[in-house]
Amino acid sequence: MKASTLAKRALKNGWKNKPAKGYKFLKDLPIGSLFKTASGTKGILLDCNVNARVIITETQSREKSDYYLGKKIIASETEVKEL
Repeated sequence: MKASTLAKRALKNGWKNKPAKGYKFLKDLPIGSLFKTASGTKGILLDCNVNARVIITETQSREKSDYYLGKKIIASETEVKEL
């Protein structure tokens, strides 16, 4: 198949993003819920529109862990597990 044909089909059908098995997107969680990412970062969801406003409470990073803690803005399509 030609690349142009593939591109037309992709634009016609659209692209649907779905999380990995056992995970949800941050945008699908209720406000105030606890979550954990695949990398071990834990937090609380404060607000979610295009981006999600969260409080990071725990991280696996050993270097400058204070930098990663606190209020942050991350993508609303971040894959997380609800705790």
